[in-house]
Amino acid sequence: MKVLLVDDHPLFLEGLKNLLVIRGIDVVGTARDGWEAIEKAAVLLPDVILMDIVMPGCDGLAATRVIKAQQPNIKVVMLTMSETDEDLFSAIKSGACGYLLKTGDTDKFFKLLEGLMRGEVPLSPGLAARVLGEFAQGANAAGSVKPGEKTDKPLTSRQIQVLTLVSQGLTYKEIGSKLFLSERTIKYHMGEIIERLHLDNRRQVIDYARAMNFKG
Repeated sequence: MKVLLVDDHPLFLEGLKNLLVIRGIDVVGTARDGWEAIEKAAVLLPDVILMDIVMPGCDGLAATRVIKAQQPNIKVVMLTMSETDEDLFSAIKSGACGYLLKTGDTDKFFKLLEGLMRGEVPLSPGLAARVLGEFAQGANAAGSVKPGEKTDKPLTSRQIQVLTLVSQGLTYKEIGSKLFLSERTIKYHMGEIIERLHLDNRRQVIDYARAMNFKG
């Protein structure tokens, strides 16, 4: 995995670089702002960019939009201090495929990075439910209801929990164990999720839950 690091704080940038190198990750370059990130992404063609949001000149959101337009195969993960919904949803709509907080646990951070290369969505704890909840409400608000059907209610908190765990590749039995529910109950919730999101099957649900490169 080739990684480009983008952050305007030199000490943090150097510390993160050293941490990644120690773990055997190939850091192909660093950048101090969005403009430099755009230039280096075009030359270095990294697999992943870890991008700060708040930077002078060109911020991480603007840089992500340009990079994804030019090199759509590059995975951009925001690495930031911001926990606001505005930054979270703006990052996703800009093309970021993940959102991690700088305050997170180191081992968890590397576990999420490993999952990224398997097609999983790296999100700091607590953010997945907020994202999926926003998408679920947005699906109805955007007029995705099929002709002749009534508008459904947004997903419940329990359904969002189930959807989050399904997107992580857990089986119904494993989800039931985590949520202290029977496998039959999990299947019932999945049926409700499929119906409310107007999808056809479990595979579509997983794809929906992993749609972190959503562009609204």
